[in-house]
Amino acid sequence: MTRALRRCLPQILTLLALVALVSIFFPQFLAISFENGRLTGPVVDIVKRGAPVALLAIGMTLVIATRGIDLSVGTVMAISGAVAAWTLAAGWGVFPAVLLAIVAGLTCGLWNGCLVAYVGIQPIVATLILMTSGRGIAQLITEGRILTFSDPAFAWIGSGTVAGVPVPALLWLVTGIAVAFIMRRTALGLLVEAIGINRSASTVAGINARVLLIAVYAASGFCAALAGIVATADIRGADANNAGLWLELDAILAVVIGGNSLLGGRFSVAASILGALIIQTVDTGILLAGFPSEYNLVIKAGLVLVILLVQSPNLSQHWHWLRMEIRRQREPKPIGSRDTR
Repeated sequence: MTRALRRCLPQILTLLALVALVSIFFPQFLAISFENGRLTGPVVDIVKRGAPVALLAIGMTLVIATRGIDLSVGTVMAISGAVAAWTLAAGWGVFPAVLLAIVAGLTCGLWNGCLVAYVGIQPIVATLILMTSGRGIAQLITEGRILTFSDPAFAWIGSGTVAGVPVPALLWLVTGIAVAFIMRRTALGLLVEAIGINRSASTVAGINARVLLIAVYAASGFCAALAGIVATADIRGADANNAGLWLELDAILAVVIGGNSLLGGRFSVAASILGALIIQTVDTGILLAGFPSEYNLVIKAGLVLVILLVQSPNLSQHWHWLRMEIRRQREPKPIGSRDTR
């Protein structure tokens, strides 16, 4: 078993357990069909609807690895979606809309990175500034209304398919593979982890911590821009008030469920994506099981708490100690020996 697979094994087992649990309440959960040139079914819906959180979790993983946090990713989604819809409404076309939306996300990420790296503001405060003000920026772009468009080429990003597979699912899959490849096949991943473990020591060792911090926040803004494009293309409109609302919390939760520490250091992009899929599976499973909508958040919170407890390193250590103690008690003792404890 490879190290990467061993690292993600708890999340894989958790996801499989959730799938089995949901299948008990909804036997058709794993049913997949091919209709009108596209794959359909609850599982397909999960990988599609989970795209925004998965994309946000990819960027959030890098930020948290540096012992930071980005509370503005939901707002950046709204800004990027508003920019894309405004560009389309102006008649500029799909390519400028996507390009300007990504530039808007990168700009927001660079702003956060500069506040953290050069001004020295704590990450939670620096990103909170954009989180609170960004909605107003998005509303200024859309003039306080839901800005709609009818461009089928842009809508394809949110609801189209490639060989039957939803485009949003392919987007987070390709993005996750690309980021993981860059981080693990180059020295960037090690440098990011070094900053998260001890920024001062990494600076003394010759690592340009400021540049790397700006880079990871820019990467988070880029991923948020992609999520904003997907969300806007899916509904064919920009809703500055609701786009990405509170998704930053789901993104942070996905990273935590993925076993990544909020104290920085070692990280796994694949585990964070699995965490996002776990969250979406919980959401979809609750709806398919027929629970009243009023109980959804409570049930989701309870399931997530159980997942985190099962994955807790302290709990794992206690279970390991208990198994060793039981094994020691079962071992036959030599004749005449006494327990001197």
